[in-house]
Amino acid sequence: MLIAVLSDTHGRYPAKLPGFLKEADEIWHLGDVCDPGVLVEFELIGPPVRVVLGNCDAEISWPLDLTLRREGVEFFLTHIPPRRVPADVQVVLHGHTHLPRDETINGVRWLNPGCISDPRSMGTSFAWLEVEEGRLTRWDLVRLS
Repeated sequence: MLIAVLSDTHGRYPAKLPGFLKEADEIWHLGDVCDPGVLVEFELIGPPVRVVLGNCDAEISWPLDLTLRREGVEFFLTHIPPRRVPADVQVVLHGHTHLPRDETINGVRWLNPGCISDPRSMGTSFAWLEVEEGRLTRWDLVRLS
């Protein structure tokens, strides 16, 4: 399963992003969408879109976090990095900092795709996550600028 992971659109994204997302089985957005119309555009691409609430979002129907199991791997999606990880979670995905992250702490993998909207002139990025047969087999950061 191939998942496109992005965060911090802040209502905008690079024009070439949708072309990449067509390859995804799912799209996960880690918050600070700001303009819900962005998600509609992503949904029109085809794959299911999952989203969590960011600190700049006003859409109260979005959850603060999601726990998703894919191919036997337990993922925790949130915007702001949590202080504690829920039991049985193998991978934490978060946004908020606008900085890409890939590190393992106490057996839990912490991942951040960076920021797709570049509000601080730090570049734009998203990531490909692939999971197969109970393992995360790929985390590739894609820099668009």
